[in-house]
Amino acid sequence: MTSIEKYEWVLLSNKDRVKPLAILRTEMPIFGEINGIVAGDLFDDRKALAEAGIHPPLVAGISGTQGEGADSIVLSGGYEDDVDLGDVIIYTGAGGQKNGRQVSDQKLERVNLALAKSKIEHLPVRVTRGHKHKHPLSPAKGYRYAGLYYVDDYWCDKGKSGYKVWRYRLIAEKTDSLDYLVKEPSGEYELPKRKQTTGNRIVRDYQKAKNVKAWYQFQCQVCGLAIETSAGLYAEAAHIKPLGKPHNGPDIESNILCLCPNHHVMFDNGGFAIDDNLNLIGINGKLNELKKHRISAEFIQYHRDHYLKNTE
Repeated sequence: MTSIEKYEWVLLSNKDRVKPLAILRTEMPIFGEINGIVAGDLFDDRKALAEAGIHPPLVAGISGTQGEGADSIVLSGGYEDDVDLGDVIIYTGAGGQKNGRQVSDQKLERVNLALAKSKIEHLPVRVTRGHKHKHPLSPAKGYRYAGLYYVDDYWCDKGKSGYKVWRYRLIAEKTDSLDYLVKEPSGEYELPKRKQTTGNRIVRDYQKAKNVKAWYQFQCQVCGLAIETSAGLYAEAAHIKPLGKPHNGPDIESNILCLCPNHHVMFDNGGFAIDDNLNLIGINGKLNELKKHRISAEFIQYHRDHYLKNTE
């Protein structure tokens, strides 16, 4: 589909995204900031959001197409598996809901695939919080634009209701996302209390990654490629079960693969997986494993369950 053709935009309610309503969208999605709009700006309703260009759909929680990516989301309290930590949001994909309850598995398609596309392309996603979204950063009424976030990861998980849902970890572009609260007019809204906090980040044991790459002489365990550079051989350490929340994988050799950049990207984004006998799923071949490097079956099963597009 070319840039001058019409794009199908599937409208799915934030509360009940299981029933699609398709219309034709003639303009391209707009990624990034909207001129004249800054984080903290308030809007009376979804129509005002759409008119400002922040979030064009009047009902859908996700704006975008699977071909171009997702340009905007709205948090409206409609999904029980959403987690909002302010600068980090664990967002639930669309579909499988009825009357506010998850009743079937979600699929990685349409707007869910759009959010995945935004991760692959590193596209910014505008985030807006609505008054029904229970969080200190949500407005008492209407909608508050929260700024730009990036999709850092996406995976399939079993939700609170027992059905499979696609989840997305979005990270704020700016680290101090509370600064915009000072813009609110005094007396109209009660400002959340602020306190100084310290941030947490994962401290990686880089020696473990160096060990794995050295064992394989920087050759990809999938294709055998060792990349020559002016500074020597190059390969990447890929964690099978990711280190960050909510996965909390360990930083140990049995959770690390030595991969070329291409297969690292494919592996992290569900392009292929590994079965318990180290056969590759999704592409041909078998993973190379040295005797000194015992890859954990627990971690490769976790990756299959959470990152393969077809999770059946």
